[in-house]
Amino acid sequence: MFLRNAWYVAACEHEISRSLRPLTLLGERIVFFQKEDGTPVALEDACPHRKLPLSLGRLKGDEVECGYHGLTFDCSGRSVRTPGNQPVPPGASVRSYPLQSRYGLIWIWMGEPARADPAHIFEVSNWDDPAWGLNRGDGMKVACNYLYVTDNLLDPSHVAWVHQSSFAGAACEDTPLEVTASAVGVTVSRWMMDVEPAPFYAPFLKFEGRCDRKQQYEVRYPSNAAIRAVFTPEGSGGEVLAQHPDAFIMDSYNFMTPIDDNTTQYYWFQMRNFAPSDESVSQRFAHSVRCAFEEDRVVLEAVHKGMMNMTTPNIGLRIDAGPARFRRQLAALIDAEKPLYPTIQLNRIS
Repeated sequence: MFLRNAWYVAACEHEISRSLRPLTLLGERIVFFQKEDGTPVALEDACPHRKLPLSLGRLKGDEVECGYHGLTFDCSGRSVRTPGNQPVPPGASVRSYPLQSRYGLIWIWMGEPARADPAHIFEVSNWDDPAWGLNRGDGMKVACNYLYVTDNLLDPSHVAWVHQSSFAGAACEDTPLEVTASAVGVTVSRWMMDVEPAPFYAPFLKFEGRCDRKQQYEVRYPSNAAIRAVFTPEGSGGEVLAQHPDAFIMDSYNFMTPIDDNTTQYYWFQMRNFAPSDESVSQRFAHSVRCAFEEDRVVLEAVHKGMMNMTTPNIGLRIDAGPARFRRQLAALIDAEKPLYPTIQLNRIS
């Protein structure tokens, strides 16, 4: 089940061009292309005549011609030509989807077009701040349901076992997790005091020795996350003391778009409070983060298979509090939408 009235990342900006690009998002087939002026467009990828994907057709100017009989559609999805000089018949249109370009990404609204408010796109703090560095990140396809990824991003404890060569540190099992919920999502966080810096971060710290470390994992409905890592010299951490001049801060932005119930497209980038113009640092970050997320991918794909084919019941743990709370509220939001999307009976030719 998916939340329809929400913004999702459909693609990176550079992935959409003057070629017809088919993608499946939330189980819907959609074709993307750029207009001649560079504006991105998304249309239902199915001609209303025989449902041939429009992505198998041709882009002519800013119109898409079906490759079967030549029905042609403008960027609003309206048919502007039918074969044999026939008047445009009722129903000769395809759905168009609202799009926005932001943060180097193409965002798509999958619900009612009238509710597509760009102000509700995930906000990235410090995006325009020249004092912050950026590595533009990457993306990958993960063979699991998107909720296993949101579970993972509301679980700071997993890094001690999954990311031992990168994000890991001491498990700090005695340090409790604080779970808070709001109208937009769930946050799980904790300060871990007097610990060794994790391998990924240690080369970039401005101080030596042990540290105080904050893990803050926030996931907003339906499937976007901001993960903040803070490191300060030992004895200087905590919410009041963390404004240390040598504090290391990295914000990781994560965007999960369901392809279908079994597959997720995962995009990310990171921002940091140092070395804003150092491309070598950005490249090191990008490589290390990609390797760490590959570790997540292996685990999450195996979890998906295990949960789909379980022979005994699974159990819950205290560390599941954040993911469980997120799932409950998201399910309530999805349930509230159900009357808006009744089952459509399709006419078929015998």
